Amino acid sequence: MTTRTKSPLRSALAGTALAALLLTAGCATPTPYRPAPGIGGINDNGYSDQQIESNRYRVMFSGNSLTSRETVERYLLYRAAELTLEKGYDYFIMADRDTEKDSRTYVNQPFGFGPYAGWSPYWRFYRPAWGWGGWGPYGDPFWGNQVDVRTVDRYQAMTEIVMGKGPKPADNVRAFDARSVIDNLGPTIKMPKDG
Repeated sequence: MTTRTKSPLRSALAGTALAALLLTAGCATPTPYRPAPGIGGINDNGYSDQQIESNRYRVMFSGNSLTSRETVERYLLYRAAELTLEKGYDYFIMADRDTEKDSRTYVNQPFGFGPYAGWSPYWRFYRPAWGWGGWGPYGDPFWGNQVDVRTVDRYQAMTEIVMGKGPKPADNVRAFDARSVIDNLGPTIKMPKDG
């Protein structure tokens, strides 16, 4: 009877694959409408607000890479209306508004572990009909190296709002009736699933 032992490389690869699976499972859906957990970094998705004056707040909503710009901006507007009603006001005016896009590019090569991670021998050559090309031992000599390059976009929207009581100013296009915003956008807001 022989006993098989796992090689350290095989165990490391299995552990890395499991960690990657768990990480992607947590990001497999767009950010729901929820408060930001406040942990910072890439996983701090959701809304947050900060009081500036008695009736002035800064409101933000950050989405993950699966949350569209439109959704981030809609959730920001919804949070501004919700906060206005929570504080006992009827309308809000957007004094300032901005949406930022954070793009990151990731390169995944089929080799890339051990002491030579991210490096391999590579030769460039000129092909008269097609121009410059490259060849490395880990790629196809005719079509170039098999490298997966992807860009991930994340959006964060922010605004400063000034809250008021009574009917909204009719002559100000930046003024929103909080109850109307809640009624109109409410059906499109995806709340987090319980559990």
